[in-house]
Amino acid sequence: MAACRTGDVLVVTKLDRLARSLRDATDIADELTKKGVALNLGGAVYDPTDPVGRLLFNVLGMVAEFEADLIRARTREGMAIAKAAGKLRGRKPKLTASQEKHLVQLHRTGEHTTSEIAELFGVARSTVYRAIQRADQAPL
Repeated sequence: MAACRTGDVLVVTKLDRLARSLRDATDIADELTKKGVALNLGGAVYDPTDPVGRLLFNVLGMVAEFEADLIRARTREGMAIAKAAGKLRGRKPKLTASQEKHLVQLHRTGEHTTSEIAELFGVARSTVYRAIQRADQAPL
């Protein structure tokens, strides 16, 4: 939008690609109108001076916001069901428990740098730091 100049036409295939809510869409459309930029929504040019154009824009915006809300609700519902069934576990750890224990032992000997240990195990340095921190915080 920052690159738009007077006389340009901003083409958007779907209104939900332009904004997250009806309020955002209206604000963006007003800003474009002030700049003198036309807005093309799915092949139809939005005319802010025409009452029918404003009505259609608002209806499309409400439908787009409604669809986004439905998707979010379904996603939350699906995640809750998966969590209840014990299937929502998140990302698998890079290192197994034995690898992490070995990594901490190598670090405590002081013979290797953090970067060397990270390269040896094929992980990022931040993973090494987190493994060491977990080992330091673990009850004895």
